[in-house]
Amino acid sequence: MIIRTPRRLHLGLIDPSATLGRRFGSLGVALEGGYEIKIIENDTMEIVAEGEDRETIEFTIKRMNSRYEVGVNYLVEVRKSIPRHVGLGSTTQLSLAVAMGIAKLRGLNVSVEELARILGRGRNGGAGIYAFKHGGFVIDGGVKGDIPPLIFREDFPENWAFLLITPDLRPGLDEKEEKPVMARMTGRVDVAMEISYRILLGLLPALRERNIKVFGEHLSAIQRLVGKHFEAYQGGEFREDVKLILDFLAQKTYGYGQSSWGPTVYGLILKGEFARLSAEAHDYLREHGIKARIELGLPRNRGAEVVEENAFLQRILRNVAGE
Repeated sequence: MIIRTPRRLHLGLIDPSATLGRRFGSLGVALEGGYEIKIIENDTMEIVAEGEDRETIEFTIKRMNSRYEVGVNYLVEVRKSIPRHVGLGSTTQLSLAVAMGIAKLRGLNVSVEELARILGRGRNGGAGIYAFKHGGFVIDGGVKGDIPPLIFREDFPENWAFLLITPDLRPGLDEKEEKPVMARMTGRVDVAMEISYRILLGLLPALRERNIKVFGEHLSAIQRLVGKHFEAYQGGEFREDVKLILDFLAQKTYGYGQSSWGPTVYGLILKGEFARLSAEAHDYLREHGIKARIELGLPRNRGAEVVEENAFLQRILRNVAGE
């Protein structure tokens, strides 16, 4: 079978200090362009993947076998991937995709949340889990000893998009590096309160009303506030080495921010503005000697999808034949 996942753009954490008994609380939006993997039963374990993708797949297969006794003999081929440690949610999307594939091959009726629990996902937030399950814009209700609950999900307007810029800089923290930071960090209560206020009476009404200008204003403000939680660990509200790019995005887009630990940064735009803004971004980056990948981040209002390979091949053949 073929499984395709979203990418996850991380839009912030609410309260790392668990002021009300629930820690973190994350915001995210699903984008097109995630993993595409093939998974089938096999005579041996065979993994066609590079580097950390291979390690994640091996870990996932072993965890699923330990929990459900599903065996370890699978062929898993990564046909399309998300770059690692750039802020787009690669580990959660890949591990859930492989776990879902095994569950379906073995006829197991297991929820995405249960798969996440088995794999140890969701310790610092559920945005990636719910982007995988539902797509769209999601908010979770914070961690309290288990997978955080989904408390809000809405389709993201399809004429909105993101200008994604991933500079050629050091990657964001990986999970081993992140773990001690997240364990010891405590956020500011006043900051958490303002973030919550802006979400409830700023961001969400603007999303429901499809007001990109107001949504973007609150998104930028929330991102700067989230940065106050993390400034002791990354040198400021944002990473120092992406500030020049954020200056550009602040001037040219409706709202801007840094996804997770970066280095990917983003600006909220109308989809039709991408050609012009990407050209301006190329010029700006060249003038400042910054090497970066510029992409269009299209919203994805559906979760991961599973396609039986025969149906997948038949559809390709029909497309080739022009039917």
